[in-house]
Amino acid sequence: MISLLSPFAITIYVIVGLSLLGLPIGLSMISASVVYLLITGQDMGIAAEQLLQGLFNGYTLLAIPLFILAADLMNAGSLSDQLLRFCHALVGRFRGGLGHVNVVANIILSGMSGSAVADAAGLGKLIINLMTRDGKYTPGYAGALTAAAATIGPIIPPSIPLVLYALVSDASVGYLFLGGVIPGLIMGVVLMIMNAILARTRDFPVEEPIPLREFPKIAFKAIPALLMPVVLLGGIYAGVMTPTEAAALAALYAYLISVVIYRSITLRQTFECLLSSARSSAAVGMLIAGALVFNYVVTREDLPNALNAMLAGYHLSPFAFLLVVNILLLILGCLLDASTILLVIVPILIPAAKALGIDMVHFGLVVVVNLMIGLITPPYGLLLFIVSNFTRQPLRVIVREAVPFIAVLIVALFVITYVPDTTLWLPRIFGYKG
Repeated sequence: MISLLSPFAITIYVIVGLSLLGLPIGLSMISASVVYLLITGQDMGIAAEQLLQGLFNGYTLLAIPLFILAADLMNAGSLSDQLLRFCHALVGRFRGGLGHVNVVANIILSGMSGSAVADAAGLGKLIINLMTRDGKYTPGYAGALTAAAATIGPIIPPSIPLVLYALVSDASVGYLFLGGVIPGLIMGVVLMIMNAILARTRDFPVEEPIPLREFPKIAFKAIPALLMPVVLLGGIYAGVMTPTEAAALAALYAYLISVVIYRSITLRQTFECLLSSARSSAAVGMLIAGALVFNYVVTREDLPNALNAMLAGYHLSPFAFLLVVNILLLILGCLLDASTILLVIVPILIPAAKALGIDMVHFGLVVVVNLMIGLITPPYGLLLFIVSNFTRQPLRVIVREAVPFIAVLIVALFVITYVPDTTLWLPRIFGYKG
């Protein structure tokens, strides 16, 4: 039992206090860890050593700014427009068709950006305008479905959260990416089922179908954008490139398509994309730096082994442990940023999961799906704030409309949790031994 005045408890107080005062969570963790080192009489240089060693040895982390840049370039170019038109031709003819277009477009776009926020901010504005035009769908419904569909982004590869999970778990990024394909598709299917039910219940309009004779032309124009996930993932699983190199190729590919084929991005927009991705990368990098230093404190306090001992006393089965993890992460997801949970809380849970024989690839997807659901649950849900801003609707309206989608995503989460083959089947085909 940790004393309320122990060095570790004081460290937590400092993190919470500084965060409440408005300091970024990464800087709060670094500052609190320095306080811990001071209280325990250790060398202050340990903080810098942990930070520099962690970042220097984290080659995989280079994938994060590159995927962010790729997403920004796609949003600045017309890749999203071409994909949206392709999806409209594909599934827009059914009742609630624009809702289906929303989900399918996010499934395809998720194979490029790796970020839920990037998907919501880029594709989201386009699809919300399309859905609400002429009063076909209410802004609240369009916003809620857009936020829910954006959660698929970091599940289907590539995925920035899965790269961060690989950092803290030593799991293979490649196998984690493969493991996310079927869970992402499951999430898409349950969202489309719920959209179909609500479309029939609320009598949403049936869109005028795009003539089939136009489909080849639309598909041809979308081919360069549709090939991006094929090039990206094909290179990784053919052994031609690492995930980090694939991220660099994704950014280059997005830029070349936007400039050469679609001719939709200027030098000024290129500079703005570089600036925007640099800001986003710096924010993520600061958070990772804080987590690296704070994880030294966690290890020094032996919290993972303490948690293992506590769980051993309760004799939890893998089934019960995963249930507890799901409940814990769903609650934390309502209150904390996903990256913070991934870098601070999850490393404490990983040793217990390993001790119970839970596969690390499977556990990683369970964790990330939980965190993505957290992005659409109040009060913190970041995606809710983004679509609320786009639709100019009160947050309570977006939340009310999002409830059915949150419910079916939780159902999908429990399928992914308790049917491990949904995650592990594809990696095993490619040689995974887990």
